[in-house]
Amino acid sequence: MKQLNCLIIDDEPLARQGLQDYCNDISFINIVALCKDALQANDYLQHHEIDLVFLDINMPVLSGLDWLKTLKKSPLVIMTTAYVEHALESYSYEVVDYLVKPISFGRFLQAVNKVHRLTNTLEKEKMFFVKSDQSLKKVLVNDILFLEAMQNYVKIITRDETIITHSTLKDLKENLSNSNFIQTHKSFIVSKMEVNQVIGNQVIIADYKIPISVRLKKEVMEKFM
Repeated sequence: MKQLNCLIIDDEPLARQGLQDYCNDISFINIVALCKDALQANDYLQHHEIDLVFLDINMPVLSGLDWLKTLKKSPLVIMTTAYVEHALESYSYEVVDYLVKPISFGRFLQAVNKVHRLTNTLEKEKMFFVKSDQSLKKVLVNDILFLEAMQNYVKIITRDETIITHSTLKDLKENLSNSNFIQTHKSFIVSKMEVNQVIGNQVIIADYKIPISVRLKKEVMEKFM
């Protein structure tokens, strides 16, 4: 079961602690940070991949809803607030659920289970198209073993075939989840879920041996650990 990296944003210490205690009882939620306001969360989001945010509305400097307006791409959001009147507006930002304080564990569990179902559906359906052999080819993200850059082309190696497309790793990386795919070398991105072993400066996937560059080795090993 995939763990969801989660951020809790609330200016009340007791509210943050309460949500953290609830999250600690859910196996598929991984709390990565507690933020006292939206600005602190905004800084964190610039450098980390987040799947889910528990977001308070009334906070100093910048409200939760005003912060959502600034995001081009938002993680999944569950609102947590003492104010019922913002519920309708919050759903215009495609929040998953709206929890009114004090939040019972049962209501919390209902919300996170909704998130879990949604992320599972998105993972199963995730795909993109690339140009290959003068046609558009569908690529299922969950079938990818690794990607290899070759000058102006990229090889996409899947469980069933190898697809060659005129593109760059940087462009294709936008279609991949940062939590499931790791760049091991300037020319390689691998699926973490398909890795069998890491030996020395190589990642082993099926019969393939993929290099780990000296520059990226520390970062790669941290992601596996």
